[in-house]
Amino acid sequence: MRKRAIAGLLGVVLCATGVGQRPLGDLGLEAKGSGARKAAVSFLFPEQVTVAAGKPTAVELHFQVAPGLHINSHSPSGEGMIPTTLTVPVGAPVRLVKTGFPAGAEFALPAAPGEKLSVYTGEFVVRAELEAGAGDHLMEATLRYQACDNNACMPPKTIPVVVDVLAR
Repeated sequence: MRKRAIAGLLGVVLCATGVGQRPLGDLGLEAKGSGARKAAVSFLFPEQVTVAAGKPTAVELHFQVAPGLHINSHSPSGEGMIPTTLTVPVGAPVRLVKTGFPAGAEFALPAAPGEKLSVYTGEFVVRAELEAGAGDHLMEATLRYQACDNNACMPPKTIPVVVDVLAR
């Protein structure tokens, strides 16, 4: 019993620290026939938004976590867990005033059922308050996350979140 508890705790630590990582291809995330790897998280939409020029405007950004994976929430429950974040470069024409991340769902690894993690699975929505001067702008934000399956975590990854922002 004690060995099983230690093994479960070790699994959580390995997942949190990224030790024992496997490439995404080992998780069956390769796109069929292309040889390219599918991202663990995809930005779904919107491609274009209209905001009030010079005024913070709320926009919903939709993301999808690949089946069989989870990512740490914006407020992960364990020490050393890498939070999911959304950033826009300083000095960009579109400013990220604030972000509202959804609450993470409680998740327990099979090896440590008593240890609850805060994660996102499936589709999740980030509510971003954007501000831009009048005109058409390309927001080139990034979403940083760490994807895991039930056995291992991958290194943290950043994906582009590109949205055409029309400020009127």
